[in-house]
Amino acid sequence: MDENGKKILFDSLVQKACLKQDVYHNTLNSFTMIKEGIKAMADDFREKAKGAKYDIPFEFRKRGEFEIELKFGGDILIFMMHTNVFEIPRDHFVMRSSYVKEDKDRAYCGIINIYNFLGDSFKYNRINDAGYLIGRIFVNKDMHFFIEGKKEVGMIYNNFVTSIMNEDAACKIVESSMQFTVNFDLLTPPYEQVQLVTVHEFLSHLDSISLKTGKRLGFKFEADDTKLK
Repeated sequence: MDENGKKILFDSLVQKACLKQDVYHNTLNSFTMIKEGIKAMADDFREKAKGAKYDIPFEFRKRGEFEIELKFGGDILIFMMHTNVFEIPRDHFVMRSSYVKEDKDRAYCGIINIYNFLGDSFKYNRINDAGYLIGRIFVNKDMHFFIEGKKEVGMIYNNFVTSIMNEDAACKIVESSMQFTVNFDLLTPPYEQVQLVTVHEFLSHLDSISLKTGKRLGFKFEADDTKLK
């Protein structure tokens, strides 16, 4: 490779590395805003719950540098930031927007996943229980973002052109995730899926009994209008 070729390669490498660093820091800033929104929500609801008939938990917990847990009622929401940067696939609807066509670098995003678990799954260490990805947040170099997700989660911010991450948006994401979770009830699994249990399972894992527990276990859990890719 001649010197000109090396310079082109070097410039390309630096440009891509700087782009990914910009995206990473914006995603981390977004994650921090969501964390602060969760803390504020938990504090507010905990205060409101005083004097209620039952002791209803509203708890914030930092599970790690890139994981936040919000426990409320019988549910847990976990917000998990991926440390890598991804390019949106070419067949994704976002790639058809003029916003991305004007600058292909806008298609590089960090991702924050939102998972819903049952509180008892962790409390009783039911390792066979299922959780659900209810949404994922994509953040780019300009702090623009969109969400893929279920109903309340995916419908609020699905316009990559106009949605910009800030404290207000972060709080609305937390609120909509909680709203979806509250409406996403635990259903009895089909009888055929739980009618058999081995002696080993019964004696060794009485709580989990291969009998996985999940809100839609045995039923299709599909994306709504905004599809999860």
